[in-house]
Amino acid sequence: MAHPELIVDARAVHAWYGSSHVLHGIDLQIARGETVGLLGRNGMGKSTLIRTLLGHVRQRNGHISLFGQDCSRARPHQVARLGLAYVPEGRGIFPTLTVRENLVMAARRGRDGRNDWPYERVLQTFPRLSERLRNLGAQLSGGEQQMLSIGRALMTHPELIFLDEATEGLAPLIVMEIWRVIGEICASGIAALIVDHDYRKVLARCDRTVVLQKGQVVLQGSSEEVTGSESLAAYLGV
Repeated sequence: MAHPELIVDARAVHAWYGSSHVLHGIDLQIARGETVGLLGRNGMGKSTLIRTLLGHVRQRNGHISLFGQDCSRARPHQVARLGLAYVPEGRGIFPTLTVRENLVMAARRGRDGRNDWPYERVLQTFPRLSERLRNLGAQLSGGEQQMLSIGRALMTHPELIFLDEATEGLAPLIVMEIWRVIGEICASGIAALIVDHDYRKVLARCDRTVVLQKGQVVLQGSSEEVTGSESLAAYLGV
C-alpha cells in the first residue's frame, strides 16, 4: 500500500555502471515538503543514487515508487513529467542558448496545474539573471550558471528538486546567495534532496539526513540525531 505523503519510496535499490556495483540495497523515503540531506565522501554513491531515482542509470534493480507509482523501470523523461526536477553537478545549462531561452524552454505547469514558480518569480528570485537575459549560457559566470540551472528547474514547478553540489566551486558570496534561494524553495513547500560538500550547512538546513558509505546507508535520522552521532566524522572523513 503506497503511503500518500511519500514522493519517493525506494527500497533495496542496487545500481551498476558496467561491472561496477555502486549501490548496495539502499532504502530512501522523501515525504512531501521534506528537506533531506545526502552526505558521504566522494565516490560513495550520492550522485549515482540521485541518477538512479531519476531513471538515468539503466543497470538497476529494487523497487522505486514515485508519487505512489511504480517507477522501478521508468525512463528519465517519464520521471521528469511526474514532478521531479534535477540540478545536476556541473549545472547542465545550454551554452548556446540565451538566459531567457534556457528558462523558457523548460517552462511547463506542474502536477495538478501547479504554477507557483512562473518566469517572473524566478527572475525576482535571481535578479542577476534578469540583467543577463540576452547573454548566452556560455557567457555567464559559474555562479550565474548555477542560478540559471536552479531557475530552469523551478520553471517546471516541481514537487521535489534534487540539488547535486549546487555550491561547488563558487565564491563565498554566491554560495550564501544559493543557500538563501534553497531556503526560499524549501519554504515554498517544494521537497528537496540536497547533496553538498558543506556538511554543516546540509545538517543545519535539512529535516533529515542520510549518510552513504560505499553505496550503503550507514547513518540516518533527524539532522539533530546525525549531527550528534559519534561516527559522523569517520564517515565523512573530517
